[in-house]
Amino acid sequence: MNISPWKKFYLPIGILFGFLLGIIIGFFFPLFASNLKWLGVLFLKSLKMIIVPLVMLSIINGIGKMGNLQTLGKKGFYVFLYFISTTMLSVLLGIFLTIFLGFGDIKPSITEEKVKPIQLQIVDIFLNMIPSNIFDAMSKGEILPTIVFSILLGGTMITQGEKAEEVFRIFSVLEEAIIKIVHLILWFAPIGILGLIAGKISEDSDKFLRDLFLLQYYARNVLVGLLIHGFIVLPFIYFIFLKKNPYSYIKKMGVALGTAFSTASSSASLPVTIDCVENKANIRSETAGIVLPLGATINMDGTALYEAVAAIFIAYVSNVPLDFYSMLLIFLTSTLAAIGAAGIPEAGLVTMTIVLNSVGLPLEGITLILSIDWFLDRCRTAINVLGDTIGAAIIDRID
Repeated sequence: MNISPWKKFYLPIGILFGFLLGIIIGFFFPLFASNLKWLGVLFLKSLKMIIVPLVMLSIINGIGKMGNLQTLGKKGFYVFLYFISTTMLSVLLGIFLTIFLGFGDIKPSITEEKVKPIQLQIVDIFLNMIPSNIFDAMSKGEILPTIVFSILLGGTMITQGEKAEEVFRIFSVLEEAIIKIVHLILWFAPIGILGLIAGKISEDSDKFLRDLFLLQYYARNVLVGLLIHGFIVLPFIYFIFLKKNPYSYIKKMGVALGTAFSTASSSASLPVTIDCVENKANIRSETAGIVLPLGATINMDGTALYEAVAAIFIAYVSNVPLDFYSMLLIFLTSTLAAIGAAGIPEAGLVTMTIVLNSVGLPLEGITLILSIDWFLDRCRTAINVLGDTIGAAIIDRID
């Protein structure tokens, strides 16, 4: 997939430029900066506007790509089992690694207004997944019940066989339209970030500098987690099931991983990924045709790990304590939100709002991680694709 240099570099360079310009305006022109805050609010509202349709359509179409469940049978079950298991492992790794490594010796600044985490019992978490009115849940931006409903709808539709094919085609067209809207919102991202950063600094510049310093620990935790998951956990799973050298297989996926890193998009790198899996690793085309397109939609190990680490980081700098139930909620929402993340650049930022809302954390915390997210996005996308390719190798051995 050819991407013009302008489109390829606009978003990371634009985000960095908007971040730096927002800092300058916030520090030296605080009165003017306070008048730019509405640009950031508009950007955040745009992200929240697109969450429900993006997640719902992505999940339904991902299920639709599996074809006929009666035909796929056991293989289809193992595809989902692999995706869900590796995603949950990546989230657990991110949470435990962040608890173990922490964020250095710097303490977060104390704010007068704290966002209190939602106190839930375990049974409440599962009860909240089933709404009494799905449309009411969607209108309120409640993503967990939306995800559960989308899985049920997609799963039951696929059992209808040919009768559902036209409906899936309609959903596919709608998903493409929604992704185009996401692209439009992301084009506005540098301006929105400028407004968010400038407004935040104009309110409390000392707190912003302290929180910005903590970014080095956040980036460290994400990168260490991605390295462990991508080059220890996933290879170990590959070796357990196939009894082969996983690193020889990963070497064959080099072009696919490089494409994923450069485009920051599982979907954009999909043609290259399929070519590597089929022609370099000799995976059957029918397996690659099932696992890889579905994986580009719902298998986001790197994204899930990043969202868990980012949520804990934002809670830390916001001085919001996280109890066991809050951590459990982060685990569940990071796993399910990653399943709903589209395979496009910066999709993790869209679904990040799901995780933050679930534990009552401020969405403005996203502005802190945006300055380096362009790089971390590429790293986590490469791990997403690596998880897909290893899954294809494992599933291909299932008769």
